[in-house]
Parts: sequence; C-alpha cells; structure tokens
Amino acid sequence: MLACLPVGAAIKAAPPRLHRYFPPCFTWTETRLSMSVALRAQLLLFLISLSSRMGLTRYIEDSEAADGIYSLLSFAQKRESEDFIFRRPLRCLDMLATEGYFTFMASRPQLACAAFVIAEPNEVISLELSDVNIDCSAGDFIKIFDGWVLKGEKFPSSHDHPLAPHERYTDYCSSMAPGLSSRSSQNVAMIFFRIHSPDSGFTLAVKKMHNPMPCNIMSQSPEGSFTMVIPHQRMNCSFSVIYPVEIRLTELSLGEAKSNEIRPVRQMFSGCSGSGDYVELLGGNGVDTSKMIPVADLCFSPSGLAQMKIGCDNSVVRLVSSGNYINRVSFQYRLLDQNELPKTRENSLEDFCRME
Repeated sequence: MLACLPVGAAIKAAPPRLHRYFPPCFTWTETRLSMSVALRAQLLLFLISLSSRMGLTRYIEDSEAADGIYSLLSFAQKRESEDFIFRRPLRCLDMLATEGYFTFMASRPQLACAAFVIAEPNEVISLELSDVNIDCSAGDFIKIFDGWVLKGEKFPSSHDHPLAPHERYTDYCSSMAPGLSSRSSQNVAMIFFRIHSPDSGFTLAVKKMHNPMPCNIMSQSPEGSFTMVIPHQRMNCSFSVIYPVEIRLTELSLGEAKSNEIRPVRQMFSGCSGSGDYVELLGGNGVDTSKMIPVADLCFSPSGLAQMKIGCDNSVVRLVSSGNYINRVSFQYRLLDQNELPKTRENSLEDFCRME
C-alpha cells in the first residue's frame, strides 16, 4: 500500500521488505476472491502494513479473505471501541474510522505520511488541528484534502465535486491561525503531512456530523442498499463500492418537473447524456469516476428491476441532474461470488474489468 500512496516520496519511504510483496501488477488469490485487485489492494495492503506493526498479522491471516477491507475496517472500529480509545497516537500511515483525538509525534524525520478518514454514507467529517509544532520554513507541512487521493486520482472526481481542485486543499502553513479546521463535503477525507524534526507533531480531532443529503459516497461495505436524491440542483452524485459487485436498481425516478410547464424527456437515447438527467453505472480500477468505463446508462424508469454485474475493483452508481427536476435512484449491491468473477487472461483493464 505504501507504493500506492499519492505522496511522491511514499515509495522511497516504504521498508525494503515490503517492495517485493507489492510489485506494480500482482495477483492476490483469496478464498472467495481470485483476481488482480489493484484499487482494493491499495487500501487493504495499507491496513496490513499498519496491522503488522500492531501485532495483528495473525488476525489478517485467519480472517475470511472475502471480507477484504470491510473486515479490517470493522475490526479497527471494534478494537478502538472495545479499548475505549478516543485518544490514541496517529501513525505516519493510518486509517481512521472512528471519532476521537489522534496525536502524531515524530521520533525521526517522516517525509511522506497520510491518514485516510472514512465515515458512514450519511455523514460528513470535521477535521481540526491543535497543538501544532512544526517548522514550515524547514519544509514541514500539514494539508487536509476534501476527499481521497489514490495513485494520483481523486475521489470525488473534479467533475462531481462542488469545489475546484485547488479549493479542496487546506494548508496549515498557508494559514495564520494557530489551529486549522476543515469539513468534508462527503464521507471521506484525508490528511497529508511531512515533518523533519523529532519531537515535532500535532493533534488531529476527528468528528462526524449527519449529512441530510449525502452525495459522493465511498462505501465501507461490499453489500447493502442506498438511495441518492438530487432536488432541483445541477450536480452529479456518485456512490462508489471498492469491490466487484452486482448492482440492482430498485427505484428510478427521473424528470419530476417542478412546474406543470416543464415536461420530462422520456426518450431512450443511444447515450443518455443528451437528456441531462440520467443514471450511469461505471466500472474501473481507480477512484476517479471520469476515468472509469461506462457500463450502462438509464434516462427513463425501467418497467422491471435493472441489474448489472461489474467485475471491477471499483463499481459506481452515478446520478446526473440538470437541476430542473427532483431525481432519485435506489439500488442494492452485493459482492460477487468467486464463480461470478471474470477470468483474466492478460494484465489489461479490458480483460480484467468485465461486465455482464
């Protein structure tokens, strides 16, 4: 996972013994999942590296492999809840799924650090820095990002996020305030930091708040259900599942006019983008929806349940709204069984990422 961090120096910072386990293209065989899983492996191997430091390697070896990152995230939540750890050290590479106070104190130069923060789909994240002791003039920095960055790709994509790319970064060294706070637009956020001097550090407060209108969600679970609603707003919302899954649309309501003078377009297009209000299913091995493969799109309400199997590392339901109507889509998703996964012949996206 270290080699997949967005920080350029992360690869150099990784322990040499990890490099032989994580080549650029590798195959990870599991009990239920046997496929090249670049995106999911990035987060999974990241947690494995952390767990090995915490003495949790045996847990990873004995756990059901199909649980993947969801199993590890659940275990992290359970561990912190059982130990009542609302305050704990922050590691140079970390995953945070609970509220609390996390303190980082450098024992040596740490030049490529990142912490991924994730909440429930209907929550947003508040991050606040305090007790900051770094030297910005010496090259130290702390930056908060509204979303996630993996291998140079951003989630949500620049096409779906309400802020411009440069506005999504909050830089401590550019702020004159003694502390720094930031609130995410969705259920994921992250923090980058670099510290040169020992005994320098900071405390990060993580709080979660209810989001009455969730948009752009990263799912912690490989199965579940969700409803996205966009009421009279020109915007796009996506729901991302970092697993190969089957998606079943259970409800689709597009083009509910806000006045009697506006009539919804209910034509079938060869591509629905011309309608302005549609749902598309995407598959790919990254997190940027603009770089993913369009699997299907719908700009009308199907008479029956629409379903699609997406054998990719990342499966996405994306709702596009013109702002003229109230658009709504409900769906269920489940992890594909081993016999449903695509059989890869070559190390290419076309062969690896198959849809049915």
